[in-house]
Amino acid sequence: MDSILTSVKKDLGIAEDYTHFDPDIIMDINTAFSVLTQLGVGPETGFSISDASTLWTDYISDSESLVLNLVKTYVSKKTRILFDPPLSSSVMESINKVLSELEWRINVAVDPKENKEVTSP
Repeated sequence: MDSILTSVKKDLGIAEDYTHFDPDIIMDINTAFSVLTQLGVGPETGFSISDASTLWTDYISDSESLVLNLVKTYVSKKTRILFDPPLSSSVMESINKVLSELEWRINVAVDPKENKEVTSP
């Protein structure tokens, strides 16, 4: 089982048992989920967490592992930019490029495929 809050905190370099920043991190995680909702990922009504009990599989089932892997990286990087932005503008630009690419890839992954039938002339 993989807690959303715990895995994002790990990516931020914050120990799981250190909870002082949890409200701020949760707010930033939920912001990332709001963006993902607008991209068409997850429940249509949106998704949010309130503590470490919410798992990644509560957001997206295991059967959609390609999207789930993209989402995990996206939420972690988006939270990093919001919670602890890098001082270096080149690092900030690099992370923003990664976020843009992830948004594009997520959008492609969840875009419904058209049902194309091959017709003979």
